[in-house]
Amino acid sequence: MFDKLRGAIDGAVTKATTKELNEENLSDAVWQIQMVLMQNDVAVDVAEHICERTKEKLLGQRTGRLENLTKIFKQTIYEAILEVLTPKYPLDPLLYAREKKIKGEPTVILFVGVNGTGKTTTLAKMAHMYQEYGFSIVIAAGDTFRAGSIEQLEKHAQNLGIKVIKQPYGADAASIAYDAVSHATAKKIDIVLIDTAGRMQSNKNLIAEMKKIARVADPDIKMFVGDALAGNDALSQAKEFDEAIGIDGAILTKVDADPSGGAALSIAYVTGKPVVYVGVGQSYEDLQEFDPEWFARRLVGEK
Repeated sequence: MFDKLRGAIDGAVTKATTKELNEENLSDAVWQIQMVLMQNDVAVDVAEHICERTKEKLLGQRTGRLENLTKIFKQTIYEAILEVLTPKYPLDPLLYAREKKIKGEPTVILFVGVNGTGKTTTLAKMAHMYQEYGFSIVIAAGDTFRAGSIEQLEKHAQNLGIKVIKQPYGADAASIAYDAVSHATAKKIDIVLIDTAGRMQSNKNLIAEMKKIARVADPDIKMFVGDALAGNDALSQAKEFDEAIGIDGAILTKVDADPSGGAALSIAYVTGKPVVYVGVGQSYEDLQEFDPEWFARRLVGEK
């Protein structure tokens, strides 16, 4: 996990720390780090920000002996990455649901993203997580577009023992979402998870449908599900979905297979919305809370 970027950062730091740093050679060293970041799916403005913060932090330090320089350099990069990953407005779906449950209201979560990111499986993982904490759940089969999508969702729901609200293929997805929220309210169900059709951010008709679902269901949390392996494509997707409906957070799938880690850095910085969970496998238990400190340590090779 993140082997490619971690190795590249190690190489750049080693090259940069063969002599005492001053303002002149520090600029060259930081430029090398910036190139490494961009080559590993970190958006240009994100890489620039991390490197500027790294340069600012290093300039004011007395680096001392050369053997200490590598440690100081990597610690400074770590701090700059951590700043990018730490959200101004954290999102805790479990805490949010607990507070809504106390009020006797369901928590409604809308899942959006493009095709192939593992959105439906991620929804099932979140359903399992909520079950583990004692919440009751209903799922809305809002993907009435892709053949087999309802059956896939029903299989997950059957495995987990959860009711699915559905209509035939081609039905109005917003109507299904509305029915699920109404059902949860009437039956005192704690959580409503709304699946939606995967859509490219350039498909105006499907984006319009997504806006309608968000308007009708009025979700508490709009969660973007992105593929960590998509790199900068995941960033452009997150930006478009955020502009369309205002996402509240992101879940990155396939992080266990991600050699770079650039998508998380880019999405967190550019959208200003937190990465909330990461998918690290195929089982229902393989959804982990995103820990910025753990992520930053892995990127710079610090245990």
